[in-house]
Amino acid sequence: VQLQASGGGLVQAGGSLRLSCTAAGRILRTTDMGWFRQFPGKQRELVALIPPDGTSYYVDSVKGRFTISRDNAKKTVFLQMNSLKPEDTAIYYCNTVPPSATLWGQGTQVTVSS
Repeated sequence: VQLQASGGGLVQAGGSLRLSCTAAGRILRTTDMGWFRQFPGKQRELVALIPPDGTSYYVDSVKGRFTISRDNAKKTVFLQMNSLKPEDTAIYYCNTVPPSATLWGQGTQVTVSS
C-alpha cells in the first residue's frame, strides 16, 4: 500500500496550491505524518510534520507560508501552500515520519513560475 499525493500543478509565483494525501485510517490516527519534497538531483527533505496531536513542525524555508493539517475522518493529510516561490518547485510526497520505504508513492509535481 502506498500513500498517494495529489494536487500539484503549475502556478505563478505568489500563488497557492493545496496538496492532499490519503492514508490508511490506522496510520493516520497513530503516526506522525509528513510532507517531503525532492529537488532534481537531491535527496528528499522533510517540509512539514503533523503529529496525531500536538504541535506541527515546518522547515524554516516554508514557515508562515505552508500549513499542514489532517482530517482523520477522511483519512487525509493536507498541505496548504501559499505565497509560492520558484524555489518551491519540486516533487512533493507524503509519508510517515520517520518515512517508511514501502509507503513512498509517485508524488505530485509542483512547479512555480517566476
